[in-house]
Amino acid sequence: MLEALLFLPLGAGCIILLGTKAMCRVLLPLTALGHVILAAWTTHAVATGAEPKALSGLLAPDPLGTLFLMLASLLFMAASVYAVYYLREEDRLEVHADIHGGPGFTNAPQRRLAACLCFFLSSITLVTTTPHLGALWVGIEGTTLSSAPLIYFHRHQRSLEATWKYLIICSVGIALAMVGNILLSVAFYTPEGMEAMVEGMDQLGWFVSHARAAEETWLKAAFIFLLVGYGTKMGLAPLHNWLPDAHSQAPSLVSALLSGALLNCAMLGILRGHQIMLAAGLGGFSGGLLSFFGLLSLITAAIFIVGQGHYKRMLAYSSVEHMGILALGVGVGGLAVSGAMLHAVCHSLTKCMLFLLSGNILARYHTFSSYDIRGMRWTMPVTGALWMAGFLAVAGSPPFGIFISEFIIFKGMLAADSPLIATTYLLALAVIFVGLSVAVLRMVQGNRPVDMPQNQKEPLLSVLPPLILGVAVLTLGLWIPDWLWNFLGQAAALIGG
Repeated sequence: MLEALLFLPLGAGCIILLGTKAMCRVLLPLTALGHVILAAWTTHAVATGAEPKALSGLLAPDPLGTLFLMLASLLFMAASVYAVYYLREEDRLEVHADIHGGPGFTNAPQRRLAACLCFFLSSITLVTTTPHLGALWVGIEGTTLSSAPLIYFHRHQRSLEATWKYLIICSVGIALAMVGNILLSVAFYTPEGMEAMVEGMDQLGWFVSHARAAEETWLKAAFIFLLVGYGTKMGLAPLHNWLPDAHSQAPSLVSALLSGALLNCAMLGILRGHQIMLAAGLGGFSGGLLSFFGLLSLITAAIFIVGQGHYKRMLAYSSVEHMGILALGVGVGGLAVSGAMLHAVCHSLTKCMLFLLSGNILARYHTFSSYDIRGMRWTMPVTGALWMAGFLAVAGSPPFGIFISEFIIFKGMLAADSPLIATTYLLALAVIFVGLSVAVLRMVQGNRPVDMPQNQKEPLLSVLPPLILGVAVLTLGLWIPDWLWNFLGQAAALIGG
């Protein structure tokens, strides 16, 4: 079953490349459905204490990786359903007008977009199911290579610049993460130990069980490189520079996956290093670094969100904020780690919802500027209502799930006797709430443009995926099932929760 989980999207991507436009619109959601079923089976097996393995132990998911696997699978399902509507609309014109007034542009072949989405899902599956840190590195590099063509789907100069910026910055980060893997091996090096580690694929388990014997200086250096390397891909400040450009230029369904799934995978690479540091008794060192970069990301996001007129860039900086919250929760430890795991779930669902809605807004208003958008409650009432609900959710307002997760993280900070961190955390959240509210309320309220029809019909596939995601986030704010909370606890226990 684990082999099918990995090779289903890979095979589907190869078939789509050789198929037609109509075939890719059918195969994409079917692949997503099959992957969700397999991911749900894997999650159930891991949650009930089973230890599924495949490919001689190369695939052996644990609760932490399985959590991000299930999230990525669900988001891919939502994005693939939305893609059926999106690709049909994009197919109406041969040459598309540039909303910035530049020359018209064409899109890349739709088969390439659908195939790269499948390759992207396969890479994420490898990252989240392997205990081998080298294979995890390969998977994260695979997400970079498969997502770059997705960012350049619209063939104009701005998307090309964003793609190159993404490739260059993330490739440097991935190279630094490779150095971290090498230093990790140096920290544990003995001829007998290396031979025992290579015999099986469970490299992470070997590192954790032998962590006390590692050389402390090399281990600290390895974690710094892993944090900086994977932190670049995760979007932690000040390593986040690629993120606003890539998110603003990529198709909205691609932005949804980048923010909701890709950033979590990069974070998983850091968390694997943190697991080893905790086992070596160096959790204070790694936790302190995570807390520092988490706070820095929160402050950076607060600065750039206030006054941000580009609503997709605003959502990108919101991702920087929430990645900072996740890093901060894990760094503080204890109860805050469980809150961080819940926060990862709620943030992924909410941000995917908002990016899909941003595609609807762009299609109707033909602008990225929140200053030029008015009266969404009249011109597109369903999208307007969901956009408002998504803002309340991502800003941490009750009764949505992010409010619960942020509150748990705050309680964890107080329990860890970190009043300064807790105060900074609350102040940054307050500033971000104000910055988001000004832009969102301006877009939803006001009179509709005179040249735009009122209550124009919105296609079902354009609003159904974000609606389901929004209901899920609302439900997690009102009720967290026992089985989900227990599973989050299993994941948190691996990283100091």
